[in-house]
Amino acid sequence: MLLGKRQYLQAMTCGSIRKRTADLQAHMQNLKKPTLDKDLDKFSYMEEAAGSLGRGLIAPGIALVFIVICALGAGASMSGTPGGVLIVAAAAIGAYMALNIGANDVANNVGPAVGSRAMTLVTALIIAAVFESAGALIAGGDVVGTISKGIIDPNAVADANVFMAAMMAALVSAALWINLATWIGAPVSTTHAIVGGVMGAGIAAAGFNAVSWTTMGSIAASWVISPFLGGLIAAAFLAFIKVFIIYQDDKIAAARRWVPVLIGVMAGTFSSYLALKGLKKVMKIDMPTSLLIGAAIGFAAWYIVRPVIRRQSEGLENRNQSLRILFSVPLVCSAALLSFAHGANDVANAVGPLAAIVHTAQIGEVVAKVSIPLWVMAVGAFGISFGLLLFGPKLINMVGQQITKLNPMRAYCVSLSAAITVIIASGLGLPVSSTHIAVGAVFGVGFFREWYTERSSRRLSYVNKRQSAGQTKVRPVRNREDQSRRHLVRRAHFMTIIAAWVITVPAAAMLSAALYFSIVKLIS
Repeated sequence: MLLGKRQYLQAMTCGSIRKRTADLQAHMQNLKKPTLDKDLDKFSYMEEAAGSLGRGLIAPGIALVFIVICALGAGASMSGTPGGVLIVAAAAIGAYMALNIGANDVANNVGPAVGSRAMTLVTALIIAAVFESAGALIAGGDVVGTISKGIIDPNAVADANVFMAAMMAALVSAALWINLATWIGAPVSTTHAIVGGVMGAGIAAAGFNAVSWTTMGSIAASWVISPFLGGLIAAAFLAFIKVFIIYQDDKIAAARRWVPVLIGVMAGTFSSYLALKGLKKVMKIDMPTSLLIGAAIGFAAWYIVRPVIRRQSEGLENRNQSLRILFSVPLVCSAALLSFAHGANDVANAVGPLAAIVHTAQIGEVVAKVSIPLWVMAVGAFGISFGLLLFGPKLINMVGQQITKLNPMRAYCVSLSAAITVIIASGLGLPVSSTHIAVGAVFGVGFFREWYTERSSRRLSYVNKRQSAGQTKVRPVRNREDQSRRHLVRRAHFMTIIAAWVITVPAAAMLSAALYFSIVKLIS
């Protein structure tokens, strides 16, 4: 009897195992896909991969088409002109340079506004492209020194072929360096890149004595002065906003009093900036006149926006988020104005050497100053806009979001600091870089926030008072040791950008010198 039970249990166990094995095999059969389905899946993956690769080639493809169009247009415009082949090549290189300026340099104008979410990336790209082109075509300088910034004595490179080879090498080296900087995510000065290129080619062509080392010394000084001054001014305005608006018991009342004043300062500053730097082609304005224009427009703006800010602030909660609304529209306006002024000034970095090559090829001799033809100016204007639209988002995100966290108030300080610093530098006769100023202002805002958050007794008193009143939304104050480890500026980006700034001129100079010898060999 006992044996029969054992056999029965064994039979049941074996049957259960066989049943489970059969069920598992049936389940595995159901999971298998027919050969056709697997092949179709593979084709789908290949199509997705090819589509992803194709999307990455759209921007370079459009850029290449633009360069070809510029070269063909130059050939059509200058047909029958001596040195036509050289002019076509220079037009292509100038278009490439303009694309790189748009990809790298314009980020400083709109990056803070995008990072603070005052406007979207698409809106920023459209505004910057429109105002960059308008600034270049309407107010772009009609005369530019053949040797950028007076670095090289024209008498030292009086031979036309030598001069054109030097300008070609300068353009190519500056464009390649800016392209590399954009690829690694470092906003650099296009002015310094072209200055380095001209210096290197000039030394290769005529020796060290051809360089105006006094001018180079002032440019080197601007590496330190312009970002430091921009950061200092931006930090000062942020400190003012924190003391008189943010850390006040009634933020809205404080904003009604001071925001119109700040907008008036911004309007006056940008008016002076545009009058001094952006309208040189329309009319000649000296420093006192530009300041007088700025004061008048600033007062008018303050008077006009007072009732607007009062109406806009009605019903807002007494919190920092409400204050950001009041700064958003002025920030968008500042981005547009900065783009206009940038287009008016920096287009010469792309087309100055190109115009010099065209003029020299036409008349066969080197002159101190040349007029820029309209088609050359168009190459620079539209090249900058295309470069911004196709490749600008990377540097815009870097300046606006990845260095330090920006809100409309901090971004406002950055934009205002950029305009004020340029005016001060112009009055002192210092050659400064808008890139260095804007990025230095971003760093200044971030480092000031680190210092203020850790050491400000006013902030500590304000936060403790709000906490004692039971307002739990206030962020707690960390102790000194914890706060010292909380960096509000990303050190890796800081070191990368500083290193790129330091080596821009020497790197562009060495590359330009090597390219000059290659071009001379090619045309000889």
